[in-house]
Amino acid sequence: MNILVIEDDQAIRDMICLSLSQANYYTSGCEDVKCAKKSIKEFKPDCLIIDWMLPDSSGIELIRWLRRKDKYKNIPTLMLTARAEESDKITGLDSGADDYMTKPLSLRELQSRIKALLRRPFSYTDTAHLLQSGPITINTDNHDVHISNDPVELTKTEYLLLKFFMVNENKVLSRDQLLNGVWGINAYLGDRTVDVHILRLRKVLKNFKLQKMIKTVRGSGYKFSSKKLD
Repeated sequence: MNILVIEDDQAIRDMICLSLSQANYYTSGCEDVKCAKKSIKEFKPDCLIIDWMLPDSSGIELIRWLRRKDKYKNIPTLMLTARAEESDKITGLDSGADDYMTKPLSLRELQSRIKALLRRPFSYTDTAHLLQSGPITINTDNHDVHISNDPVELTKTEYLLLKFFMVNENKVLSRDQLLNGVWGINAYLGDRTVDVHILRLRKVLKNFKLQKMIKTVRGSGYKFSSKKLD
């Protein structure tokens, strides 16, 4: 999982990155909004930690920018700031932050909050009327699925699984994330449930020689990608 830390104080930024790296997250840091926007595009973070006061803009404006972008608006964000007034917390959360934490920080609490954010299912507010990956197209209004213009029949779970993969294309997704995102956070199911349904979805895709779009990432989960289909 990739965590991007946007914090202008290098000592704090390095401390957070080191702590999260020790918890087996991949981390990257930025000191301002300009760097953050570039890193969001290139690093593809799964979660953002954002300071309020930044040299070239504010964390609030960065979060508002994120929420206006279809590609990025579902990325979980945690605002980390010295501003502890209730009105500040309300402003931060109303601007689109998913969580709000004040300095001085507890690294253990920060790790727990990040873990909780990453357990949440990704938003199922459709980011677009049509989702497309390679030859696969999903119409999110009527749930129609086409591969190379041919209609494809899927079960409800296969549809939700494929949609979840396409919304999160090129990201490594753990089995817990897949369970939460497809079956819901309160579903008490085992990892084997995910594996069985992925096997079934792969069989459907195999009819179109697209089974390699779902890649097993050993020790981490699965990744869906239209790159290098051969």
